Amino acid sequence: MKRFITLAAVLMCGFSGIACAQQSAAASSSASAATGKTHEAKAATKGAAKNGTMVDINSATAKELAALPKIGDAKAKAIVDGRPWSGKDDLVAKNILSQTEYDAIKDMIIAKQAGKGANAKGEKKQKHN
Repeated sequence: MKRFITLAAVLMCGFSGIACAQQSAAASSSASAATGKTHEAKAATKGAAKNGTMVDINSATAKELAALPKIGDAKAKAIVDGRPWSGKDDLVAKNILSQTEYDAIKDMIIAKQAGKGANAKGEKKQKHN
């Protein structure tokens, strides 16, 4: 009887160890997949900044802005709604982003101004006679 109990205990520990290992492997697999997507998005955004293609906060879509690190849909909408921006640091000055959020993206964004003779919406100014 003592051997049976010992055998049962060993088998239970062995099976539970396998189940725990499988759960742990599955959890770490899904975590690394999610982390991989985050790293890919960050790498793409950083790569764009290094290639000289910065995200213009005055013309980018909300989706493009939301792809930036620490910027989600709500912050992206606030950036779009607050246009035009005279400088990228206005995002902190007008409390759209915290300093930490701004620091994470400041090298990836730019605030291009409307061309000479045009207003912020790209319309030409009319000459007054």
